[in-house]
Amino acid sequence: MFPTLIGTVVIAGIVGYVSERTGFTHNGILQSIIICVRGAFLFYFVTIMFGIGFRAQGLNAILASIGALVIVPTHWRR
Repeated sequence: MFPTLIGTVVIAGIVGYVSERTGFTHNGILQSIIICVRGAFLFYFVTIMFGIGFRAQGLNAILASIGALVIVPTHWRR
């Protein structure tokens, strides 16, 4: 369980960084990483509690991170 949690944080951080560098978001690198990590944590714990999600934890982390970036409204988004 612990290595999965660490992997989720790493994958979410990478997704946040890549989304900022490619221009998908305009939040700032640190803000995008924070948004992605929080979304991935939330989805990780929902998966543990309710069993909702995909079998691959990496896919869960990627989709949760992208979903958090899309859902969270920010001041800088156009």
